[in-house]
Parts: sequence; C-alpha cells; structure tokens
Amino acid sequence: MLARIIVVVIATAIIASFEVVRPLAVPFFIVALGAVFVVEGVRVVPQQNAWIVERLGKFHEVLDPGLNVIIPFVDRVAYRHSLKEVPADVAEQVCITKDNTQLAVDGLIYYQVTDPRLASYGTSDYITAITQLAQTTLRSEVGKMELDQSLQSREEINRSVVSVLDEAGRSWGVKVLRYEVKNLTPPESILRAMQQQITAEREKRALIAKSEGEKQQQINVADGARQAAILNSEGEKQAAINRAQGEATALRVVADATAAAVSAVAEAIGREGGLLAANLKVAELYIQAFGNLAKTGNTLIVPTDLSDVSSVIASAMTVLDRTRPAKPA
Repeated sequence: MLARIIVVVIATAIIASFEVVRPLAVPFFIVALGAVFVVEGVRVVPQQNAWIVERLGKFHEVLDPGLNVIIPFVDRVAYRHSLKEVPADVAEQVCITKDNTQLAVDGLIYYQVTDPRLASYGTSDYITAITQLAQTTLRSEVGKMELDQSLQSREEINRSVVSVLDEAGRSWGVKVLRYEVKNLTPPESILRAMQQQITAEREKRALIAKSEGEKQQQINVADGARQAAILNSEGEKQAAINRAQGEATALRVVADATAAAVSAVAEAIGREGGLLAANLKVAELYIQAFGNLAKTGNTLIVPTDLSDVSSVIASAMTVLDRTRPAKPA
C-alpha cells in the first residue's frame, strides 16, 4: 500500500508542477488516495481459501470466501491458505529393515488445512513438518519389519504413518488424509537374489507340474489297459458262452436227427419187405467196409470162413428183428 501512496504523491507533484493543471492537483490527490484506500481495503477471497488478517501485528480474523473489507494501514493479510486436499511428495530415503537390509522408500502425502489459524501460527512451515515426520515414521515402521514382510505390508505401513501424522497435525491445523508408499526398492544384489529365487520357484513348479502330468499319464494308460483287459475277458467269456451254446445246440440237433433217423429206420423195417431191405443194406455195408480196408492199406483182412459173412448178417437181422415193434394181436 505504501508503494501506491508514493506513486500517488509523485503523480500529484508532477501535476502541480504544471501551472495549467495545478488547480487539479489537490482533487487528483484526494481521488487517487481514496482509490488506493478502496483497493487496499477490499479483499475478494476465492472459494476453498482462507486468509489470515493481522491488525497491528496481532491475529484479528479469518477472511471467508467472498467479498471482505479490512482497514488499510491497520489490517493486513498475513497468510493465505488453500483448504483443498493437497498432495505432497515425500523424498526418497534409505531405511534399514529388521534383517539389516537397505530399502529405498518414497511416498506421497495427502493433507488438508482444517484450521487456518493453527496452520499460520502453530508451525513455521507445516508442509516441511509433516514431510519430515512422515520420513521419520516411515523409517521406524520399516525398521520393525523384515525385507519380505515390508514388501508385502504396504497397507500396514500406510496406516501407521497416517495415524502418527494425523495425531501430530492436529496442533498444526492440518489433517493428513492418507499416505501412499510409491516405491520400495531393495539394493541391486537383493534384486538379483530375489530374481534367482523367483526363477527357481518357477522351475520347481514347472517340474512338479511335469511330474504330475507324467503321473496322470501313467494312471490313464494303466486304467486304459485295465479297461481293455476287462473288455477282452468279457468278450472271451461271451465268445466261450456262445461257442458252448452253439455246440450244445448242435449236439441237440444231431441227437434229434439221429433219433429221427432211427425212428425212420425202425418204421421202415416194420413195413412189408423192410427186413429184406435191411438185410441187403447190412450186407452192402459189410462188403464196403472190407473194400475200404483194401484201399487204405497193403494188408487185407479176410474172414477165415466166408460163411461168417452170412452169420454176421444173420446176427444183425436178429437185432433188427428184436427192435421191431410187436404186431398187435
């Protein structure tokens, strides 16, 4: 404001130096000074912002969003705060885990000014304060965990940091909404060891999967062989049953045919002239049998007495006569 007043005084002096416009110097000075007071006394605060007004160096009030009026030379806007949620980077730092492994960690803080007065007078720089506290808390939390656990416990680390920062931020008029760990980077040697471990684990799983596949293949082959053997045995069993049934049927058919033939012969013998025909047939078969013996070998067996032929025929006729059914009386 002082600079504007100086400008007004210089402009008035310049006007007064010219005799033509000298009468306008005083009115110009009054109007210009009034304009300076209006400009300095009226403050328009944007939405989601809060301005701190000090009167004679002491806290006076917080200007809300919209049009506000202050007293020039007496009041001044000392601090301006945004009430929006603000992200802030936490610089990367090296933390030592419980198993003495170095771990490079960086993060991101989301905070919001909830009390502009405390944010102005509670600390000289609340952003630096919460950032440094976040780094300190992060080192403490990582130091309680081993490397593997810290890599898997980001959510737990985030909750712990937010809890500590939120409690400390109450006296600074700042609320820490959340904290996010961006990167957890082990040393290069640890990364190589982890990669080797992952590779070994994958190879182990591949071997296990391959062995399980071979095992299942052998089980399937054995099961297939067992099923094939069962089916073969069932087929052989059914074939044997079918052959037995066929042979039994054949025997029954042969027996029936033999019985029918015997019945037909017996019936034929019982007819007139049947006995003579039977005698003739037996004689023919007897002679044919001797003829076959002569064809199949060099030795011919001949009865010592040709009368034996007639005796054999007579015996056969006696048998046939006995088998012939008796005539009704």
